[in-house]
Amino acid sequence: MDVIERIKNQVQSNPVLLYMKGTPDFPQCGFSGRAIQILEQCGVQYTAVNIFDDPEIRENLKIYSSWPTFPQLFVNSELVGGSDIMLEMFQSGELQKLLDSTQKA
Repeated sequence: MDVIERIKNQVQSNPVLLYMKGTPDFPQCGFSGRAIQILEQCGVQYTAVNIFDDPEIRENLKIYSSWPTFPQLFVNSELVGGSDIMLEMFQSGELQKLLDSTQKA
C-alpha cells in the first residue's frame, strides 16, 4: 500500500484524526499542543498520529490534504484545518457541533 493509500485509510478509519508534531502527552510544537487542548476541552475521542514517526506521511500528507502545515485535523474524513481554524471554530461553538456529529454515528 502506498503512502497516500495509508493516509486515506487512516482518515477514513478514524472519525476524528489529528496529524500532529509529537504525541498528545508530549506535543512537540505549540500549535499541536493547542490542538490537543481544544480536543480535550471538547471531550471527544480522537486518534493522533505523530508525523515525526513516519517521514513519508509527514511529506505526503501535505499533498493529500493540500494543506502545508501541521497539525491537521480531519473530522468525518474531511480536513478541518490547523490549530488556528480549530481555535476559531471552538470559540464560535462550531467545532463542538461538528465533533458531536462523530459521536452519534
